[in-house]
Amino acid sequence: MQKIVIALGGNALQSKGSAPTAAGQLEVVRRTCEKIADISTEGYEVAVVHGNGPQVGQILLASETAQDVTPTMPFDVCGAMSQGYIGYHIQQALRYALRIRNRNFPVLTVMTQMIVDEKDPGFAKPTKPIGAFYTEEEADRLVREKDYVMKEDAGRGWRRIVASPLPQRIVEIEAIRSLWDSSIVICCGGGGVPVVEKPDGTMEGVAAVIDKDFAAELLAEQVDADILMILTEVEKVAVNWNKPDQRGLDHMSLKEAARYVEEGQFAPGSMLPKVEAAMKFVRTYPTKKAIITSLDKATEALAGETGTLLTFA
Repeated sequence: MQKIVIALGGNALQSKGSAPTAAGQLEVVRRTCEKIADISTEGYEVAVVHGNGPQVGQILLASETAQDVTPTMPFDVCGAMSQGYIGYHIQQALRYALRIRNRNFPVLTVMTQMIVDEKDPGFAKPTKPIGAFYTEEEADRLVREKDYVMKEDAGRGWRRIVASPLPQRIVEIEAIRSLWDSSIVICCGGGGVPVVEKPDGTMEGVAAVIDKDFAAELLAEQVDADILMILTEVEKVAVNWNKPDQRGLDHMSLKEAARYVEEGQFAPGSMLPKVEAAMKFVRTYPTKKAIITSLDKATEALAGETGTLLTFA
């Protein structure tokens, strides 16, 4: 069997434009898990990585709103809470989707820590907005009282921003490998809880968000996956996006992808990290492949009928 790591985008966890509610998320996840179950039924060994942007922001907001009653949760703890919350929904929905296909595999979530370099340039220039919107006066108070980094966000108010360092090592990778042959593992949720390793071997959580596509790529490397599949909102990667000459790409070589990145064809925080993660995978494993497509077209893309295939040459 071929091994595949699937990275789920936000559209696989919640309806577009809606605030994440537990009931709403579970309904979307059920539809998502039908697609994952179809892939498993095709004979692939699957691991699932998911994002957590809206969910971790909601958890943080709830914690901050209740700060007069209970202490605010540290951001790394909020990330861990989101892993459990989302993983539980995927476990529940995927187990059922597999069972009705007569595939009674265990499905479980591994609470995953991801080691990052405390000297990563991302810490010097935080870019990832999280949590609630504040007035400028409120933002100034949070800077003074909590040492937050705050930034005005597109005229909507001020938000806390955190670093987005690159993942270096998956702490629980040996457990994930040992579970692989007998289970479908949900891991590296939200990119994993970012931690730094101290000289004495202890680990300490940090206020950061790891891009889930880079986390999925690292997982794919470390479990020796055959395919990295990144699921997003569009069927194919496109160049000249939203222009009259927009063109969807069926295939990109590593060299072509690098040229498109240099031309600025892919938006930072959107398609760019997906393409860069796919490039890293095929650069590391030239005989393997990465696929970027939409959730609805996942099985067709695996069959070579659609999506964007990225290979070394």
